[in-house]
Amino acid sequence: MPKVKTYNLEGVETGVVDLDDKVFNESAKSELIWQVVRVAQANKRQPLAHTKDRGDVRGGGKKPWRQKGTGRARHGSIRSPLWKGGGVTFGPLKENVTKLSIPSKMKKKALRAVVSDRVKDEKFIVIDDLGKIEKPSTKKMAEFLKKLKIASRKVLFISDKGLEKTILSLRNLSKTKSIRLENINILDLMGSSVIIIAKDSIKKLEKQMS
Repeated sequence: MPKVKTYNLEGVETGVVDLDDKVFNESAKSELIWQVVRVAQANKRQPLAHTKDRGDVRGGGKKPWRQKGTGRARHGSIRSPLWKGGGVTFGPLKENVTKLSIPSKMKKKALRAVVSDRVKDEKFIVIDDLGKIEKPSTKKMAEFLKKLKIASRKVLFISDKGLEKTILSLRNLSKTKSIRLENINILDLMGSSVIIIAKDSIKKLEKQMS
């Protein structure tokens, strides 16, 4: 059963907590993690550019001129892509046609594997007194990160209900990001080198990722 050290806000080690072996002792092939990351990146894309084809452009209901006898080329509508102000052929559309899906079991397995690697590398930090913060203090959290020698690393704080003051304390620190426990995702986990979580949130994390 994996074990991690717990700390208080002063950066002092306060004990050890046992983690669920089924969640924090997971391993997965790199191909699986890559597949989950690829799906997450594709679904994160938000297409903004949008063009209209000839069926979307207003007007053009009347034939510009008669078919024969004018000496000019044949045209049926001024909204043809050949005309100025006409529709666009094969232009970008705002519909997200790149949206992908992946089985939840594969997704959770990849999440467990990444978190397990952080535990093995001693980059999974548990704090036992986050709920005692009376008011937001960026200075206090900055000092805490310095004491643990992780101030220069990319830190991900997995938040929970009642820890809003901690989120505010970390908000202005560079290389530090906070996400809610229910919004945990592979991109944020892979993009951080250190994970911070409250001791009271571990059971919820284990339940969510099991």
